[in-house]
Amino acid sequence: MGLGIGATASVARRIGEKDADGAAETAVQAVAIGLVVSIVLGAAGVALAPRLLALMGAEPSVIATGSMYTRVMLGGEASIIMLFLVNAIFRGAGDAAIAMRTLWLANAINIVLVPCFVFGLGPFPRLGVTGAAVATTIGRGTGALYALSRLFHRDSRVRVHRRHLKVLPEVMARLVRLSGSGTLQVLIGSASWILLVRILSGFGSDVVASYTIAIRVLLFVLLPSWGLSNAAATMVGQSLGAGDPARAERAVWIAGKYNAIFLGSVSVLFLVFAPQITGWFTDDAEVARTASTALRIMSSGFVFYAYGGVLTAAFNGAGDTWTPTWMNFAVFWLWEIPLAWVLSRGLGIGPAGAFWAVTIAFSTLSLVSAVMFKRGKWKKAVA
Repeated sequence: MGLGIGATASVARRIGEKDADGAAETAVQAVAIGLVVSIVLGAAGVALAPRLLALMGAEPSVIATGSMYTRVMLGGEASIIMLFLVNAIFRGAGDAAIAMRTLWLANAINIVLVPCFVFGLGPFPRLGVTGAAVATTIGRGTGALYALSRLFHRDSRVRVHRRHLKVLPEVMARLVRLSGSGTLQVLIGSASWILLVRILSGFGSDVVASYTIAIRVLLFVLLPSWGLSNAAATMVGQSLGAGDPARAERAVWIAGKYNAIFLGSVSVLFLVFAPQITGWFTDDAEVARTASTALRIMSSGFVFYAYGGVLTAAFNGAGDTWTPTWMNFAVFWLWEIPLAWVLSRGLGIGPAGAFWAVTIAFSTLSLVSAVMFKRGKWKKAVA
């Protein structure tokens, strides 16, 4: 995802400048960096999978069941990195339809293969939980290969020719600069979710299961929101490349308004129908009740999230990746995690305290992002 941030910003800027060769060169260098990173991370993931699960507070039975699943998922790192990266390239070029088709293909294969590998249907081996990882990796890998092939298609907005297949240190250095801070930005956000799970794991596996259900539902409904945010990032990058920062700023506020309308509507639905929604995913009444509480609390700040997501994407699209990185660090590590511990443990509120910490933190991030965006430093960023 961090690599994708850099690729989107740089490709969008080249497209705005009408520099087709520059966009293609950026794409090639981004893919090269992604392959190197995926090999390193994949090897580390395979070796350390059981220790990573133990570090997260997993019970021995979970480690025994999930170690091979985790090894396959992390060992197949290249598939997900390429999927994110090439889709980010096409989004930067304004061709989100390719990214959509790629994800359709990857997920369709995943949906078909998961029951086959998990339950051993027909000629497929019965692999249990590990089968889900195998199916997911195959689906993602197929999607990534399709996306890569589109870079060489004659109708592609970012068309790679043989002359572009070379190492360009200057372009690679620019991508590393953008992607390095972008990766740190995503790492800070991801680590905060991991630390939150660590806090919740102290309340038992049922609470972790409840949180997992709630967060999966939230992530699903946030997909259109991310689409709007990605569109804003592309518009900002291309507008700055075309020398029109006023259009970039206008696009961000329009995307934020549409996002707020959408997520505000979803928030109302979750507040009313949370028990029915979480009941689809579990027969355990206690798990469903806690998941319903989590869904209601975390969705109550959706209107704030709407603007926060768009504004963060706008900074990244402009190439100003450090501003949201520092904001993420301050809001998530110095504010959300301590607050989650204080509310859930210190004040004895329990899991609901951690859920409220998420809502408060994301609302804070949105307000801070709006203030920083208004200052306009992002208009002078280099991508």
